[in-house]
Amino acid sequence: MVATATARRAEVLIDRCHAGLDVTSLRTEALRRIRRLVSVDAAFFATVDPATLLFTSAVAEEPLAEARTLFLDNEFGRADVNKFAALAGAADPVGSLDRATLGERSASARYREIMAPLGLGDELRAALISGTGCWGVLCLHREDASAGFDSRDLALVRRLAPHLAEGLRRAVTVESTAAGAPAPAAPVIIVLDAGLTVVSMNPEAHAWLAETEDAGRAGPGGLPLAVQAAAARLSTLEEAAPALPASATVRLRGRSGRWFTLHATRLHGPSEPQIGIVIEPASPAETGSLLLSAYGLTEAQTRVAALVVRGCSTRQIVRELHISANTVQEHLTAVFDRVGVRSRRELVATVLADRGRS
Repeated sequence: MVATATARRAEVLIDRCHAGLDVTSLRTEALRRIRRLVSVDAAFFATVDPATLLFTSAVAEEPLAEARTLFLDNEFGRADVNKFAALAGAADPVGSLDRATLGERSASARYREIMAPLGLGDELRAALISGTGCWGVLCLHREDASAGFDSRDLALVRRLAPHLAEGLRRAVTVESTAAGAPAPAAPVIIVLDAGLTVVSMNPEAHAWLAETEDAGRAGPGGLPLAVQAAAARLSTLEEAAPALPASATVRLRGRSGRWFTLHATRLHGPSEPQIGIVIEPASPAETGSLLLSAYGLTEAQTRVAALVVRGCSTRQIVRELHISANTVQEHLTAVFDRVGVRSRRELVATVLADRGRS
């Protein structure tokens, strides 16, 4: 009887993942329903840019929010088990701390330095993958005790993960939002010090921060998670190759539904090195593949369609992808059928219209 009730609750949650909820509603409802299926003491649920796996917005429950900077440093700058990027590329995108460490939690720097001081024990992590893209990540925590997540908990999240991913994918690429503030007239510029404290910003930055779709700004200076994640990735890239110029980029969506591209780069001057954050409206080339994924295209079809949106000719696509002209046409025919258009011009117009609504 208990198993039957659990199965029914899981089915309801799966149905809700396909109900067209926006990102905030999906995360809120999913976490509430997951708690009816699995014992959870704290949760982190984020959207990510599929191209870079950088976080774009998140719900981070207490006590996780207060340690956001430490978690970001661990995720992007330390060797550890069950990193989200590793799970996204693994055959099994779901794992627990206890299983990864064979029950020796202290083998994980994340546990020793962050979770244990917060009173947290085992964690269950999942990369949320739909098709070929990772659209979000989920991390469930339990209080520090001998009992962790068992095989049934992992199996349940493994079952839910692709449906949560599909819900996020649809919400990010399809949902229509009301028009908000106009796009910035000039690029948004934010300068951070080594501790990610804001040193200065231009007037456009204030307007952009006000419309940022980040459910939990608990970082230094109230910075959105996407800014912190890009800055953390930048530091990691610099440590890996200190002699090479580094930058970190993430695509994200504001409350108005408009798409932006955020770049983090290192600034050098007479004072200590700083981090420059530049945010500007995303171009069709930057959002094309993301929006095209809403139509359920294959990876090959998406690559061809994205190049068409960028204005590439068949000859240019052939050179870029190393495929024949006949293969390009076959993919385009399939794309036209999926999107419901009859020509390249209609395809571009449709994607740009989606981008305009988004």
